[in-house]
Amino acid sequence: MIGGIFPVFNKEVSSTPTFESEPPRVKCAGFDLRAFRWTQVMIFAIEEINNDPALLPNISLGYRILNSCASPTNTLRAALTLASGPEEIELNSPCPPAVSALIAESGSSQSLAVAGTLGPFQVPIVSYFSTCACLSDRTKYPTFFRTIPSDYFQAKALAALVEHFGWQWIGAIQSDNDYGRGGIQAFTKEVKKLGVCIAFVGTILRTYTMDKILDVVEMIKQSAVKVILAFVPEGDFYPLMKEVVKQNITGIQWIASEAWITATRPSTPEIYQAFGGALGFVVQKMAIPNLKQFLTGISPYTDPSAAFVRDFWEMMVGCRPLLTGTEPTKEICTGYETLLNSQDVFFNVTQLRVSYNVYKAVYAIAHALHQLVFCQPVGENTVRPCLNISEILPKEVTDHLRRVNFKNQFGDNVFFDVNGDPPASYDIINWQLIDGQVQHVTVGHFASDAHLNYKLRIQKEEIVWRTGKMVPTSMCSEMCPEGTRKAQKKGKPNCCFDCIPCADGTIANSTGAADCTPCPREYWSNEGKDECIPKTIEFLTYNEPMGIAITVISLLGASMSLATMMVFIRYKETPVIKASNSELSCFLLLSLFLGFLCPLTFIGRPTVWTCMLRHTAFGVTFALCMSCVLGKTIVVVTAFKATFPGNKFAGKFGPAQQRIIVCSCTLIQIVICVLWLKLNPPFPDMVFRQSNTKIVLECNTGSEAAFYAVLGYIGILAIICLVMAFLARKLPDNFNEAKLITFSMLIFCAVWIAFIPAYVSSPGKFTVAVEIFAILSSAFGLLTCIFAPKCYIILIKPERNTKKHVMGKTLPKNMTS
Repeated sequence: MIGGIFPVFNKEVSSTPTFESEPPRVKCAGFDLRAFRWTQVMIFAIEEINNDPALLPNISLGYRILNSCASPTNTLRAALTLASGPEEIELNSPCPPAVSALIAESGSSQSLAVAGTLGPFQVPIVSYFSTCACLSDRTKYPTFFRTIPSDYFQAKALAALVEHFGWQWIGAIQSDNDYGRGGIQAFTKEVKKLGVCIAFVGTILRTYTMDKILDVVEMIKQSAVKVILAFVPEGDFYPLMKEVVKQNITGIQWIASEAWITATRPSTPEIYQAFGGALGFVVQKMAIPNLKQFLTGISPYTDPSAAFVRDFWEMMVGCRPLLTGTEPTKEICTGYETLLNSQDVFFNVTQLRVSYNVYKAVYAIAHALHQLVFCQPVGENTVRPCLNISEILPKEVTDHLRRVNFKNQFGDNVFFDVNGDPPASYDIINWQLIDGQVQHVTVGHFASDAHLNYKLRIQKEEIVWRTGKMVPTSMCSEMCPEGTRKAQKKGKPNCCFDCIPCADGTIANSTGAADCTPCPREYWSNEGKDECIPKTIEFLTYNEPMGIAITVISLLGASMSLATMMVFIRYKETPVIKASNSELSCFLLLSLFLGFLCPLTFIGRPTVWTCMLRHTAFGVTFALCMSCVLGKTIVVVTAFKATFPGNKFAGKFGPAQQRIIVCSCTLIQIVICVLWLKLNPPFPDMVFRQSNTKIVLECNTGSEAAFYAVLGYIGILAIICLVMAFLARKLPDNFNEAKLITFSMLIFCAVWIAFIPAYVSSPGKFTVAVEIFAILSSAFGLLTCIFAPKCYIILIKPERNTKKHVMGKTLPKNMTS
């Protein structure tokens, strides 16, 4: 025998006990045609099995069906009644004392009560509509099975639907029972992974007062959400639906759980006004052959004792049959009424979903009993039973249910996983109004495979939206555009945020970015902060005004040095040239010529060779220049000292000694530069610190110590020259070269002393410009101060270019050498 518990009446009529007499029996109201059809499908499946010679041959299945009133208390009372068996049983009766398995119940709360109570007694329970994921806990409910997928899968399907349409801000309504709370909890867990926020959770129940329902309605009206998920059984949700329609709350996209999306009672044009376009998931539909003929054959006259048939007949026909033992009512049936031509939706068996689950549950139990009794699967040649049906124990039925795996006549594989759940497969249903009737149109599919991979398929063009043709949007904050990032609003959910522009140097090249991405080192953000663009490469070039000016000045200085050298060579025999030491002057002019060309190595893109050349060439040429000036200064000083009686030093400082001074002083600088290039040479480098939008290409000195050693050595030579020339500044000649050297050295030292702070503080390519300015200024200072007066006399005032004028009153003989 198989027991069945169904909510044929879906509401319990409460009564207040007086404690003066025995409490009245439980009364239920609200006849549910949908649940009544489930009972008839169970009876139909059992009769079909009894007529099948291959399945349980020579054994007839019996059934006993009780009403639960959709109440956990009444469901548990019915379950204990079925599990305990009839109160009186004949000793020779072949029937077992109790049911072998139980088909129950539609509500998760009811199934939890039954499974928790009968589980320890190993009574198998197969549910057709309880979806709470909590029922998959085998430690608590080891004998619970179901033919409808768990809410664990439905939650994933609903989350995938929300993600597919980009809804980020949704409301939720749950029933105040295990089904609603467990479903919303599982759904919330899934959508949080996707960054979706739940704006509110309203709670309802069919037994709630109108005040509580109105509170939920007000919650919906106050919220700005445009998408609401209702994870509620149809009986609990219907009062709220009527109130929503009454208050004309429209423009909301409803998402439905499988418990109400295909329910008959709310599928009316009136409810469609507010709930049209609803989307939801339902289990696979199926058309069961011969079922319609069975349903239309229901009659109270065929079996007057059949449960619930009289109430069904009164609802369908509109009159109550007058049978023995019944009280006459106002409307008595004539006995000629029939259901054969009825067009009621009750008889539409083309889209059975929950009814098909009931059908599969009956067949699953039958296959388990067959394997238990005949010790072999259905379809094999059955010889004889290996077990007496009176010896069937519920524990053995449970064990065989775990191993059930067969393909039914519709091609569906019926089996249970380790948790007692079937594989997940849902159709996506859309409420559409066609020819004045609400139709449940399939617009997609969701399924899982053995590896728990999920696939969602939706036909968008087939969906009818209540808000229009466009897919509705639901966001607490608008999606942040490119170039901005999300900034969480204090005290608000993650979906409520402000959009803040990305900081300089960072970008967001996609909408809704949580953070801005820093650009690579060589790139910078554009104005829109949505793209990294290459930074501007900055170095001193020949094409820019500064580069052109430097080039012109350098070439001008080099030309002047070369021209001056040619003048000195041309007039080398004149007194002015002889008095200034023509050999050292030519060396000095050569070093100045090279010094004027050094700035050209500072212009252009730095390379390894130009970096090594620019500093070392500058160091060597200016060391040569200072060596020549030092030689000239020593000549002047020795000449001055020679005017004193008994001083023979001037005679010892001839041309050879002068050359040694020049070569040795220059050689020291060459050694310093060679060590610099050998140990840590200059190299081209990119400088990022000076500007966010530019990359400055410059020559890194490699060794700061070597760089300042080169400058320091030139400075030492310049200071020695300055001191020595200063000592000889009062030479009593008309042409006092010591004064010219002193003045030139003052300019040279002033320029290079000012160079150091300017060099350190100048940004980018101006650092190079400062160094070039120092080189050119000091070179022009030397050229002008030392050689301009001589050229003036030679070219402009040749009458002064005489020995008498040059020597003045007294002239030592050493000066002519």
